[in-house]
Amino acid sequence: MKTSNPALGENTFRDVAGTRAASYIDAASRMTLSGTVNKTGILLLCAMASAAWTWHRFMVTYDIGAVAPLLMLGAIGGLVCAMVTIFKKEWAAFTSPIYALLEGLVLGGISAMTNMRYPGIAIQAVGLTFGTLFVLLFLYSSRIIRVTQKFRMGVVAATGGIMVFYLVQMLLGFFGIRFMAVNGSGALGIGISLFICAIAALNLVLDFDFIERGVNYGAPKYMEWYGAFGIMVTLIWLYLEILRLLSKMRSRD
Repeated sequence: MKTSNPALGENTFRDVAGTRAASYIDAASRMTLSGTVNKTGILLLCAMASAAWTWHRFMVTYDIGAVAPLLMLGAIGGLVCAMVTIFKKEWAAFTSPIYALLEGLVLGGISAMTNMRYPGIAIQAVGLTFGTLFVLLFLYSSRIIRVTQKFRMGVVAATGGIMVFYLVQMLLGFFGIRFMAVNGSGALGIGISLFICAIAALNLVLDFDFIERGVNYGAPKYMEWYGAFGIMVTLIWLYLEILRLLSKMRSRD
């Protein structure tokens, strides 16, 4: 099994389940699909609550300085919390809600600033993100989309390429080199954003597959929180990419 989501890496659930034989784990202490869904809902509420707070702070003052410390706290704290969660999965019940709250600070600030420039864009991005989530969940649960080895390899390779591209952009940016055509609102920039959004969305399918396999392996209960955390990582990436795509499209008007 492979997924490009770093939170749900190869053999994640198999290794955890293997620490204690499934036959020795009480049924009530095992990971369930419904439990993971419920915990994903909790994390979404945490992220939306902190995002609403940051949004409100910016909209009251329209001053980037009012939310800049929160954005920094959310970005750095969220990264640290994510790394802790990945390496200490048994802490996921505590670290994943903190991660969601911290990332919500970032999402709220970025959304508010973007929405000030393009009114209504934030709600459009939210709608498209959740719409994509539910459509892909339906397609996966009805087996219209099947996760084959070729499918996994294709999505993993594409995601890896995107991450390398992001890293190269960031490093070259320190030397004043910008990819204007790629990041601009031209046909190439919009096309690349569409491609990245599609890959981010397909990562959700891989996440669904891994969670289902975790349930089948008889992973311990705390892995419900970890599975929900993995879904959140992908959803946040998807939302930001959709927001970026919509910004490019709106700037052409």
